[in-house]
Amino acid sequence: MGGDRVEGRQSVRELLLAGTRTVREVVVAAGQNQTGALAQILELAAELRVPVKEVARSKFDSMAVTEAPQGVIARAAPLAEHDLEELARPADGRPPFLLVLDGVTDPGNVGAALRTAECAGVTGAVLGRHRSAHITPTAAKAAAGAIEHVPMAVVPGIPNALARLAELGVWTVGLDVASSTSVYELSVASEAVALVVGSEGRGLSRLARQRCDVVAAIPLSGHLSSLNAAAAVAIGTFEVARHRQGGG
Repeated sequence: MGGDRVEGRQSVRELLLAGTRTVREVVVAAGQNQTGALAQILELAAELRVPVKEVARSKFDSMAVTEAPQGVIARAAPLAEHDLEELARPADGRPPFLLVLDGVTDPGNVGAALRTAECAGVTGAVLGRHRSAHITPTAAKAAAGAIEHVPMAVVPGIPNALARLAELGVWTVGLDVASSTSVYELSVASEAVALVVGSEGRGLSRLARQRCDVVAAIPLSGHLSSLNAAAAVAIGTFEVARHRQGGG
């Protein structure tokens, strides 16, 4: 699963605020103005008795693995993996609302998708164990803290996971530009539902598409033939959220 290394102020702050896993150390670059989010991080670390190490900027830069770590890195316990059956249960009395990423290999897209999904009210996410990005430092930074709030399951294969979700009473909705059904016409959005999004290059895999109960398209009006995976997640999850909030 990953997630044991978190970089960026928003992500580290959410890691400390969530309190869902042990934070072993916070490393900050020397010479920064300790205001705003950084000040909050240092206060939280002190409250939680998390060791804080200040290092020279040159050493910090050699430690960082993301492009813009914003002067702060945290080391933490890895994210917990959840069972698919657990994610398929009602959450806070409401039907589950899941995001399934089918072969999304760009960590930045995985993180951005999780951030958007969390804001839309997704209650869990499903990632493939193979041919899929997991929670690398880049994904964690792009998620901006969402990984602390969205339970995730890593499954051996997405098609089998979709079949299992069907057995558990969860409708699976795949996004595919070739479908004649619009995502704005979903009739199952307010029920237990999983939105399935494929990679930019190939979209949904053939077997995943076959296993989906519904396949829907995001209507496009421009010259380009597809959307970035994270953008597709944004449109799809908020359309489901609109239905679940009584808007359709």
